[in-house]
Amino acid sequence: MFIQTEATPNPATLKFLPGRVVLQDSTFEAKNAESAARSPLAQRLFDVPGVSGVYFGHDFISVTKADGVNEWPQVKPAVLGAIMEHFQSGAPVLGEGVAGADEDAGEEFYDAADHDTVVTIKDLLETRVRPAVASDGGDITFRGYKEGVVYLEMKGACSGCPSSTATLRQGVQNLFKHFMPHIREVQAI
Repeated sequence: MFIQTEATPNPATLKFLPGRVVLQDSTFEAKNAESAARSPLAQRLFDVPGVSGVYFGHDFISVTKADGVNEWPQVKPAVLGAIMEHFQSGAPVLGEGVAGADEDAGEEFYDAADHDTVVTIKDLLETRVRPAVASDGGDITFRGYKEGVVYLEMKGACSGCPSSTATLRQGVQNLFKHFMPHIREVQAI
C-alpha cells in the first residue's frame, strides 16, 4: 500500500491519501481521543504521540498535530504506519452503527421563509466550495442562516487554519454575494 501525503494551508495539518475510499458517503471528525473512540482508525491515529485531530473525507485523511510537539518529519512516519496497519487489518473506518458527520451533523437553523436562499447556499457549497476545500484536506458545512448572515462550520485542515478567515471572507463570502446580493456576511461557528 502506497500512501501519498500533501501539505495543506494549515501548517499543523497534513493530508494523507491512501489510494482508496476512506468514507463513502459521509465525513468524520475527531478533535480529541474521546471522540476518536467512534472510529478504530481514529483511535490508532490518536495513539500516535502528538496527534491532536483527525478528519476523514471521501478519499483522504487529514491529521493535525498539537502545537509544541515534534515537527512533521518526526510524526509523519508513525501516522503513515498507523494508517497502513489499519487498512491492512481490514477493520472498519467507523465503528459498528456509527454515523459519519453527514448523518449526525446537528441542527441547522434558519427561518422557513429563507428556505430558497438556504437551498441556493447549500448548492453553492456542494458544487463550488466543498470540492475546493477538500483538495486542501478540509471541509465547510452549512450550519445556519439568519438576517443575511451565513453560518458555516470549518472542519479538518480548515479548522484552526491561519488562512481560514481569508477563505471565508475573500472566497466564500464573495461567491455568495455574487449569486445572492442580499448576503451580508459569512461567519464560522
